[in-house]
Amino acid sequence: MKPINYITFSLLIFSISSCKKYLDKVPLDSINTSNSFQTADDAINAVNAAYQPLQRPKLYNLRMWTSDIMAGNSVVGAGGGTDGIETVEEANFTTDPSNTGVLDLWRGPWPGILSCNLVIQNVPNIKMDETLRNRILGEAKFLRANYYFILVRYFGDVPLITTPQSTKDTNYYPSRVNKQKIYDLMVQDLKDAINLLPTRNTYTGADVGRASKGSAVGLLAKIYLTLGDYADVIPLCQQVTSMGYSLNANYADNFNPADKNGPESLFEVQFSGQTTYGFFDDLNQASWTSTFMGPRNTTFVGGAYGWNQPTQEFVDSYEPGDKRKDQTILYQGCPDFYGNVYSGTYSTTGYNVRKFLVPTSVSPQYNTSNEDFPVLRYADVLLMQAEALNETGKTAEAQLPSTDANATLNKVRARAGLPDVTGLNQSALRDKILHERRIELAFEGDRWFDLIRVNNGQYGLNFLHSIGKTNATTKNLLLPIPQVEIDANPNLKQNPGY
Repeated sequence: MKPINYITFSLLIFSISSCKKYLDKVPLDSINTSNSFQTADDAINAVNAAYQPLQRPKLYNLRMWTSDIMAGNSVVGAGGGTDGIETVEEANFTTDPSNTGVLDLWRGPWPGILSCNLVIQNVPNIKMDETLRNRILGEAKFLRANYYFILVRYFGDVPLITTPQSTKDTNYYPSRVNKQKIYDLMVQDLKDAINLLPTRNTYTGADVGRASKGSAVGLLAKIYLTLGDYADVIPLCQQVTSMGYSLNANYADNFNPADKNGPESLFEVQFSGQTTYGFFDDLNQASWTSTFMGPRNTTFVGGAYGWNQPTQEFVDSYEPGDKRKDQTILYQGCPDFYGNVYSGTYSTTGYNVRKFLVPTSVSPQYNTSNEDFPVLRYADVLLMQAEALNETGKTAEAQLPSTDANATLNKVRARAGLPDVTGLNQSALRDKILHERRIELAFEGDRWFDLIRVNNGQYGLNFLHSIGKTNATTKNLLLPIPQVEIDANPNLKQNPGY
């Protein structure tokens, strides 16, 4: 399927000329709201711009998945020395406010939030088809919630900005607000998006992959899970199932560029693999995952930088017979990768990630991968539902046989070739579900957020200490506010301990 062309515009200056042409782009991380929304095309282009920051290395093309390194699933690997040193610091919990990776994560969502705010403020005033207007507003609401969800989980309290800043604004130095206010906005945005967005089956052609009603329902469930509002998670997950989402029969299809936006996908970041823009540019359209994760100095994939090498502890955590192991990692003696035989000498740990690799027959160069990045999958929804059932005392329901239409945990395990889980008490089942999330969602950027949300982060600290990261403390559950941002805005206060 043809991916959505989200790259057309970033932060924009809208022309009010008769040709309705977009003019020069402003700096990508700055705030500028000189604009004029006049037509439906303006509205479409503006919401397309709201998607584009998702594709940048500041977010899903690098920083989001490297959080698995911080979470202990893997090590940086790469070329050694200072290559990836900012991620090494994060993983060693020696991060300080000068860390460039932290700066990326702080700056990454704000251009998207600005674009969403522009859409939400201006699109209601355009004369256009009402159904299309609702869809565009729903997309902007979903995206704004997702961008804020990234910020609040990494940094805690952040500024709350819901309208575009302009020359008339007097507050260019917003303070951080209590994170509950951010969550309140996200919840309301997603409730609005659920009412405004169409179901995914209404999208055709280049529109396939846009945020849909299922995207918003699934993300709202994940926010409630993060907040510990388990009773609200269950009906939302059931609603996703009622919309016709299902597991891919083959786990690896979730990461195959030939099977984008499949039956399991609630939302994924789209990449076309086009090389119009530089590989390291913000407007790049090629995915970094295959290039960065391919075994270093090999011809397995185009590029092959050798990042994100799984640890022995992670590999040992697979249950015997788990089909996902051969589909997720490369190890000595594993099935060949398109004729390439893997050697443990290709990695400092003896392992490389496999699930995101694209063969050279599909992506011949380092800058040609068109693999999408999964943000929310149906397997995640099933595991969220299982966790919520268990936490609300419905432990037996969370362990229904995989053959039951209402199965959650065991349906995910069945695809992996694993036996049903039965007879566990609430505590043991909690551990089993969190383990299942670790394996199922490995290297997709979810593990860190699971570590810090359960038991107010104590679950994460206990795990990190168990794998030797004994210097991790409560302060490390949040990242520091970048010093350069505090220097620019004295109203930003640093997180405790930094």
